[in-house]
Amino acid sequence: MSEGEGSGGTEDRKPKSDEARSAFAPPAGIEPEPLDEDQPTSEFAVPPGVPEPSAEQGPEGSAFAPPATYSAQHSPPAYTPGTGFPVSLMKESPWQDRMRTMLRMPVDVRPVPEAVQKHAEHGPAVGRVLDLTLRIGELLLAGGEGAEDVEAAMFAVAHSYGLDRCEPTVTFTLLSITYQPSLVDDPVSASRTVRRRGTDYTRLAAVYQLVDDISAHEFELSLEEAYRRLAEIRRNRHPYPSWVLTAAAGLLAGAASTLVGGGVLVFFAAAIGAMLGDRFAWLCAGRGLPEFYQFVVAAMPPAAIGVALKLSEIDVRASAVITGGLFALLPGRALVAAVQDGLTGFYITASARLLEVMYLFIGIIMGVLVVLYLGLQLGSSPKPEEVLQITQRPLIQIAASMVLVFTFAILLQQERSTVWIVTLNGGVAWVTFGALHYAGGIPPVPSTAIAAGLVGLFGQLFSRYRFASALPYTTAAIGPLLPGSATYYGLLLIAENRLNEGLGSLVNAAAIALAIAIGVNLGSETSRLFMRIPGAASAAKRRAAKRTRGF
Repeated sequence: MSEGEGSGGTEDRKPKSDEARSAFAPPAGIEPEPLDEDQPTSEFAVPPGVPEPSAEQGPEGSAFAPPATYSAQHSPPAYTPGTGFPVSLMKESPWQDRMRTMLRMPVDVRPVPEAVQKHAEHGPAVGRVLDLTLRIGELLLAGGEGAEDVEAAMFAVAHSYGLDRCEPTVTFTLLSITYQPSLVDDPVSASRTVRRRGTDYTRLAAVYQLVDDISAHEFELSLEEAYRRLAEIRRNRHPYPSWVLTAAAGLLAGAASTLVGGGVLVFFAAAIGAMLGDRFAWLCAGRGLPEFYQFVVAAMPPAAIGVALKLSEIDVRASAVITGGLFALLPGRALVAAVQDGLTGFYITASARLLEVMYLFIGIIMGVLVVLYLGLQLGSSPKPEEVLQITQRPLIQIAASMVLVFTFAILLQQERSTVWIVTLNGGVAWVTFGALHYAGGIPPVPSTAIAAGLVGLFGQLFSRYRFASALPYTTAAIGPLLPGSATYYGLLLIAENRLNEGLGSLVNAAAIALAIAIGVNLGSETSRLFMRIPGAASAAKRRAAKRTRGF
């Protein structure tokens, strides 16, 4: 290379446009004056004594190119705050707390510990890990798990297989996850839609056990083994046959009718009505009718039997038959999940779930009101005031509440080992409610909230003991607290054209339902707040969003 070419190599790197010239350069045709010490120079000029870069140093790289020493697989850990990381990131804490804490931390300060599961030399199979993560999240979301817990499980799976810089996102029916190896690499995104949702807490517990094994340091679970176990979970049949579920629905309605003052005849009448409604709902589901119409049909048989008993002038509490049927239909599980998502910041998912609860509730109201209107036309004369006049029978009511919880757990397809625990939890909840409301004279809404708080507290403690989901230990336990009487009382008033009083009673029922959901969530958060980890000096801190202060 000639001298001219060599000297021009450096000049070629400089822009030739007029805009790139120094503002202090003299115009063309004017001789430059000798430089004075006080005369300013271009800020792009090389200071005296500094050698100019030569072409041998190589081409000038882009600011967006990765450094030569950078490796995405051996990237340095993230910035460590001056206060250290929360105690909940310790290995002794449950994986739910560790992943939830990391999700609530900003991305730039998340720790990047070693991957739990080993992978090949060339790095993890990103596509397969993301697919496995989405499939696990789909089963959890379809089973009724809260959005925050689904995100925590998805993050645990991806993190365990080496994908640290990932962001899972969960809405009501859509799951997505994005992984970016570094700031300069293209992100990889995948999504999955939940088409069908069903309640099977046995499958939910199996998925939680799979996530626990994946995120545990004691186990080495390959992707192939994880896929095999996930396929077995999806293929597993429900633990209880359909006839057991139908019988459980009948026992639930009968126990609920006894809880509100019914006798032996009312028990069997409510049980028969609930079983008929359950079979009709199954028939509608087989014909492809939406869930809204299934609830309309399921609410009609108990109401029809109650109206028939009233027309026959048999000396029984016919209202208790209809109230027991309502207990078997009220969507308590969806309501608790909706309020939990709203309290944890997942407002889109919470809104969708609350809308689902509203539709199902309206379906129940329509089914009962149609039968009540027909009964009024045939000469039935219900007495709405007797609905709220519940005879206090503590021992019988405690036994009925526990039977109600037991059958509710079977309807939720829970494992047999958890049925007895949640039954005891429900009995404690009803005893607490009875002591506060009937003996203490406290209004029903705060009494329900306190009892539901105990349900959430004990359910969270049981789930921590088994490193499992809290839903199997809390959902069925809130069954005796559901506002069946207030709902039926409002429907009777509406049927008698007393709209203002009826709507007021339905609002009261909605307030009780929200008290249940908020109480369960508050009890769960309280257990996390004060639970200490063995070997830790302080309680586990879980960061949450700060309040908006009005803006």
